[in-house]
Amino acid sequence: MANHLDILAFGAHPDDVELSCAGTILKEISSGKKIGIVDLTRGELGTRGSAEIRVQEAKKAASLLGVVCRENLSFRDGFFINDEQHQIAVIEIIRKHKPKIVLCNAQTDRHIDHGRAAAIVQNACFLSGLQKIETTLEGKSQEPWRPSQVYHYIQWNNDPCDFVVDISDFMDKKMEVILAYSSQFYNKKSNEPETPISTKQFLSSIENRAADLGRIIGVSYAEGFTTNRQLAVSQISHLI
Repeated sequence: MANHLDILAFGAHPDDVELSCAGTILKEISSGKKIGIVDLTRGELGTRGSAEIRVQEAKKAASLLGVVCRENLSFRDGFFINDEQHQIAVIEIIRKHKPKIVLCNAQTDRHIDHGRAAAIVQNACFLSGLQKIETTLEGKSQEPWRPSQVYHYIQWNNDPCDFVVDISDFMDKKMEVILAYSSQFYNKKSNEPETPISTKQFLSSIENRAADLGRIIGVSYAEGFTTNRQLAVSQISHLI
């Protein structure tokens, strides 16, 4: 089990994971969990910065988070589709890392890549468990592997959450991780065009949403997730 990850988090673009579930990742790592990140694209269509800058920012964010690995599948930003070719690429990554839990993009969202990424990963998680789909890694056949759970983090839209995670002790660190993407978010010295995520208000909205989700469950900050499967607990007293 040495090469198995507890959690593998997918994002359509570098920074999707950090914006949406960095607090949850930080919390799980603090308890000893092994977590990796896979970016589907290099974010090359982003208005600010460049793909090369995003690569360096993603490395810095990964270091701050403490994840054990980060990979990029180099799908075409804005134009990748949910087809066999892209699903196989994700299946290969899932079989490589054998995660128990997969986190991925919101199922519907403002950015067209987010919903597509969610569907590709959701489909690949199921298909990865089928023995008759053959994939290889470094010339060796991969064994089938199906994650136990797939959870979708929320992004631009305020989707109703199926569950939320208390991240109160990790909110400050989450904001530090997000700001590793200095080309993308508010910087008063930047001369690049303003975008919906480069305003000071957008950064405030990340903290405000976490505070509002936390308010609902009686904590300071939380992150929300959705799932297509019925959630279950072994006993009711495990709910908080």
